[in-house]
Amino acid sequence: MSWPDPHPDPQLLKQLGVAPFQQRLPWWGGDLQTLRDTLRPVDLPIDQGQPLEVQVPALSSGAAGSGALLSFLDCPPAPKALVVVLHGLGGSSRREGVRRLGVALGAAGYAVLRLNMRGADPGRHLAGGTYAAQCNSDLLPVLNRARQLCSTLTSEGTPLPLFGAGLSLGGTMLLNACLSTSAERVAAGLDPAGQPLDGLFCASSPLDLAACSASIERPRNRVYQRWLLQRLVRQTLADPFGVSDLDLERMGGAEQPRTIRAFDSSVTAPRWGFVDVDAYYWEASPLQHLIQSPQRLPPTLMLQALDDPWVPARSALELSEAVSMDESTDQTIQLIFTREGGHNGFHGRAGCWADALAASWLQTLK
Repeated sequence: MSWPDPHPDPQLLKQLGVAPFQQRLPWWGGDLQTLRDTLRPVDLPIDQGQPLEVQVPALSSGAAGSGALLSFLDCPPAPKALVVVLHGLGGSSRREGVRRLGVALGAAGYAVLRLNMRGADPGRHLAGGTYAAQCNSDLLPVLNRARQLCSTLTSEGTPLPLFGAGLSLGGTMLLNACLSTSAERVAAGLDPAGQPLDGLFCASSPLDLAACSASIERPRNRVYQRWLLQRLVRQTLADPFGVSDLDLERMGGAEQPRTIRAFDSSVTAPRWGFVDVDAYYWEASPLQHLIQSPQRLPPTLMLQALDDPWVPARSALELSEAVSMDESTDQTIQLIFTREGGHNGFHGRAGCWADALAASWLQTLK
């Protein structure tokens, strides 16, 4: 299969006023780009976000009761729009990448709602269970609440636009929420263009979960996988509603799952009502749905580094080829590839290049 040119579209970057990405020494290569925030934490202002809880229903499997998700609202004077920022696997609203993106968007004039998904600190105590790549029953109530906020954060009478920005798995969750809403509207005989978001930015977001699971299981990624599993197991066992004997049995008793796939097989898939892990990976992977009906999304920009050690670029390249061949998309989906950048890295000479790209791109949306 022949892939499109993976270089960033110079015309698009010129329109956005963003120079092409150049990695910054000493953060050279995909792994150092990925680990930069861990090795050298970002110097960020004190978190002054205002807490906001949103009620969510019980999981479809009944494994945990209803509860709430905790988010934090950062709002500058007279914001241009509200952006829901979503963390990735094992993350939270306090992680450096989420905080840094929120600061960059705030500086550009946007209100930001940093969300903690089910099981993530600091909202772990509010809801039982853990989140998944497709968790629409949790995410859609939050987006509905955010849409209501768009009417209260403005003094001009016209509601603010509502955008989304997802890092890694956070982008996958937002993609699935938009795809689900569009499908439901079609089934009800309504215009599929009605969306929970007016625009979406995704950075390093998995489009094929099975491919990502296989990638993280490579021997070179052993340390990454161990770190992720430790966080996921800790979140699971810290459930304030308790962990059932069945959950513990699925997790192998006292022995922690050895792979992300094993964790998803024992915890994520059954808790979210999937028959097995293969069914979960298939249904919760946006790639197949986007190739079939790319117009089901709001205006969307996806950023992917070719040297990402976690998320293979092949899926994004496949989507790029499908989008370029489908004239009906009217550029609903745009993709930017960089040769370097790692996983949620993109650390350049002037800070995080992905943050600047997100802020500049959102400026083009009305």
